[in-house]
Amino acid sequence: MNKKQWLGLGLVAVAAIGLAACGSRSSRNAASSSDVKTKAAIVTDTGGVDDKSFNQSAWEGLQAWGKEHGLTKDNGFTYFQSTSEADYANNLQQAAGTYNLIFGVGFALHNAVEEAAKDHTDINYVLIDDVIEGQSNVASVTFADNEAAYLAGVAAAKTTKTKHVGFVGGMESEVISRFAAGFKAGVESVDKTIQVDVAYAGSFSDAAKGKTLAAAQYTSGADVVYQAAGGTGTGVFSEALDRNKAANEADKVWVIGVDRDQAEEGKYTSKDGKESNFVLASTLKEVGTTVKDLANKTEKGEFPGGKTTTYSLKDKGVDLAETNLSEDAKAAVKEAKEKVLDGSVTVPEK
Repeated sequence: MNKKQWLGLGLVAVAAIGLAACGSRSSRNAASSSDVKTKAAIVTDTGGVDDKSFNQSAWEGLQAWGKEHGLTKDNGFTYFQSTSEADYANNLQQAAGTYNLIFGVGFALHNAVEEAAKDHTDINYVLIDDVIEGQSNVASVTFADNEAAYLAGVAAAKTTKTKHVGFVGGMESEVISRFAAGFKAGVESVDKTIQVDVAYAGSFSDAAKGKTLAAAQYTSGADVVYQAAGGTGTGVFSEALDRNKAANEADKVWVIGVDRDQAEEGKYTSKDGKESNFVLASTLKEVGTTVKDLANKTEKGEFPGGKTTTYSLKDKGVDLAETNLSEDAKAAVKEAKEKVLDGSVTVPEK
């Protein structure tokens, strides 16, 4: 056999080995996804997965979990979007046809999740932001929102020039009231003379109402507004954007974001031509991390059914993104956080 023949055979052998290796990798990847026992879905509240807040964070967490396990949307994980409260039960029923781990995102789904779990005892459910007791196939997750809101209150108090700040909530409830209580306590810990306006939209999906409430607070003199309102909160950002584009950069009004770092929503160009950002800070609620963690536990056979887990500042379940805080405000927030962590300050929930 001549040299050229030996070379040809060598190349064929290399190609065959390469193809075999590729085939082996493909087989391993297919096995990794097909071996995943957990099929997970989230059912949103009316804010939807693009609310730039609570639901979006949950969906991002589930997508991250799916990617780690070689899954794709509708092939191992998905979401069901609720446009009204009437959709909750139907979405949960649809999810039960394919998925064995279902997250109800938000306290508004309490009753629907409770009933669905009774009807489908072979499926695991997670209720985020509320508690269902006495059902072994339901895990409940809550957050110490009041602690993060307390830090937001400190930040607002150290920033306001008018000694007047505001809070816009979605639906008035135990959960959203925790945000308001923590925020007010944080403001008062710095200066009890600062006025705090509190308003509720009665919805997590009414951006127009959020804009109206924010406009009323800014018009009355508030220069910092903290929103905990889901999709309704986009109206707060819209109002701040309109006002800031028509004002000089030095005269901006601020928004404090919620649930995830919302700094991206605050970019604008002021009347005097300066590139700026009106998001002062954002309270963080690690909903996405929680979704991912519970999906992994379920896959390992460690689903915490019948238990309630509360995530706080101590375990980094909540926190504050200090986006545009002054050094003075950052120092005050750091001191406030230390006091919450060492127990010298107990943040009210009501």
